[in-house]
Amino acid sequence: MQTILLVPISRGIGVTSAALGLIRALDYNGIKAGFMKPFLQDDTLDKQNSLDSSSALTMHAFGLTPPKSINRQRVERMIGDGNLDDLMEEVVINYHTIGGDQDVVICEGLVSTTEASYAAQINRAIAHALDAKIIFVSTADTKNPAHLADKLDMHAREFGGIASERTLGCILMRVDVPNTFDNQPVAPGEAVFTLDKSFIQEVQRLSPHFDTEQFRLIGVVPFSDSLSVPRTWDIAAELDATWLNVGEAKTRRINHISLTARSIARVDEVFNRGTLIVVPGDRDDLLLAAALACINGVPLAGLVLTGGVMPNETVTELWQSALKTGIPVMSVETDSYETVQNLMHMSAEIPSDDTERALDVTRYVAAHLDLSWIKEQFSGDHKPRLSPAAFRHQVVLKAQNAKKRVVLPEGSEPRTVEAACICQSRGIANCVLLAKREDVEQVAKNRDLILPEGLEIIDPDTLDMSKYIAAVVERRKGKTTADVAAEYLQDTVYLGTIMLQMDEVDGLVSGAIHTTANTVRPAFQLIKTAPQYSLVSSIFFMLLPEQVVVYGDCAINPDPTAEELAEIAIQSAQSAAAFGIEPKVAMISYSTGASGTGADVEKVTRATEIVRERAPNLAVDGPLQYDAASVMSVGKQKAPDSPVAGQANVFIFPDLNTGNTTYKAVQRSANVISVGPMLQGLNKPVNDLSRGALIDDIVYTIALTAIQAHSDLI
Repeated sequence: MQTILLVPISRGIGVTSAALGLIRALDYNGIKAGFMKPFLQDDTLDKQNSLDSSSALTMHAFGLTPPKSINRQRVERMIGDGNLDDLMEEVVINYHTIGGDQDVVICEGLVSTTEASYAAQINRAIAHALDAKIIFVSTADTKNPAHLADKLDMHAREFGGIASERTLGCILMRVDVPNTFDNQPVAPGEAVFTLDKSFIQEVQRLSPHFDTEQFRLIGVVPFSDSLSVPRTWDIAAELDATWLNVGEAKTRRINHISLTARSIARVDEVFNRGTLIVVPGDRDDLLLAAALACINGVPLAGLVLTGGVMPNETVTELWQSALKTGIPVMSVETDSYETVQNLMHMSAEIPSDDTERALDVTRYVAAHLDLSWIKEQFSGDHKPRLSPAAFRHQVVLKAQNAKKRVVLPEGSEPRTVEAACICQSRGIANCVLLAKREDVEQVAKNRDLILPEGLEIIDPDTLDMSKYIAAVVERRKGKTTADVAAEYLQDTVYLGTIMLQMDEVDGLVSGAIHTTANTVRPAFQLIKTAPQYSLVSSIFFMLLPEQVVVYGDCAINPDPTAEELAEIAIQSAQSAAAFGIEPKVAMISYSTGASGTGADVEKVTRATEIVRERAPNLAVDGPLQYDAASVMSVGKQKAPDSPVAGQANVFIFPDLNTGNTTYKAVQRSANVISVGPMLQGLNKPVNDLSRGALIDDIVYTIALTAIQAHSDLI
């Protein structure tokens, strides 16, 4: 599923109309589209279905079922609390409710206003979370090309610039150009772009990539009077009016507004089809003239009686025949001048239940879009990057489906207790805390936690240790006596590890207060490596802003041989694939290709050859420098024939010093969230935490462990 984020340049330019037209244009090309508006611009909802107007319109026009938008109050609170990542995880969850049978999902972004000053930050986060391409929606003053160029360049900078891979182009709405289709239906492909060539050339002079393959002018949609006409029904709420006769208010449309406070010399100059008459309620002559026009078959849009004054009984009686024609009549408290001013400032947005107007707009906008480009752009296969928010959501979902039991030997450590509560409540794993119940309850009280139902607390002092002692002695034949085993089992990490070996639990997570050696050593002794592997390695999932990548090995092997490095690469690629990342493996060195010499380069070269022999279908290359592996422009220059350069997502470092240093440098300097280390190669899943781990880190490590236990990924 491809994702398009429509980013409005300013307010009131018709971004919803652009979305409707784009969905219709995709439909013309046989491309099935879904829709979502991740966040409300304001908190106005359609009363009938609790959707924002954009989502309600797509529901009425196309039969779609968009997910509900997150309200502004929640957005502001989450941003204020520094929880943007959690907010984006909600967006991903909502996104996945759309259904997998769509080819494209159109997302409507926010416009920057005084009330929504965070719009640019939110739009950028949505693009990263959903791996969305960007189409800007703007209008264009045909006499001021510099304004358009400046606006596009400024907004494009949020997404890497106007020529970046993420920005596709723009749709110009409500443009003041000739419109030959204003009063007739428009068929696909009939409309032509009517922007003056000199205007386009001037924009290109200021912004060279405009209207090129790098940044397409996808559509120019002229302003249409006939599509901007509201129903009479729509103005009643805007004017706070009282209905005297609803009549055909939901089908009659307002083409003109006539303020008739004075005498009228010629009735036919005012009382025309689609005219809304604004008149004081005590102007008997004008009211009778309007009644006569209705009786004579003139379909007026309606009558607004101003000043809070009602007609006298004689006029009301004479009006009965006119009311039978369906004319809408309403009364307002404001005077005629103020009423007209209110009508002039009425919102141009399409009401959510005005399906007729919405369908007309979809056809009109679609006809002014570049249908051939749309077909070419969206018909092909798209391999999305896995964004951080999508990764987090996927990890939680897979863990919930796994339903595994994970032991936490540091059972009374406060962060661990809170993480266990979260995992238990969300169904991520059934957690087992090795600790005294009173200690856990005291932690819960201190942190104002409620211990969820099903959370297991096992006091090691209450266990029959004889079976565990026997199991340790058996597992370490000739290396451990019963007395030594009993001493080992005083350590809850060791106890948890033998419980795992005996299949009493499915995985183990430790390290919040223990060293890596304390966590890993019992696993080496009791769990041991899987038959297909000769070593244990580790990876970190690095949640970069644009995508999730894998770093290995950053925690276990100090200086692996070429054979060991190849095994680490294969393990890491398998782990990446298990978590939805199509692996492209870069074997990192200080030189690229044959540009360097020395034992370290030769080791990486040999390791790459071994990987290709053992996993011929795996995309792998090396030696590659880090920038050649990760930056497309550098990769094309330094390794033009590489299947991996510039697009690697699994980075295998030649030794622990390089791997650990790089992981920490990227994590700290770029403020990147990392998940791990996740151990690979053991018979059963054991994972180590950093002693500075946050609660979220522990939650996601528990989730990773549950997923490992559910698959062959160990």
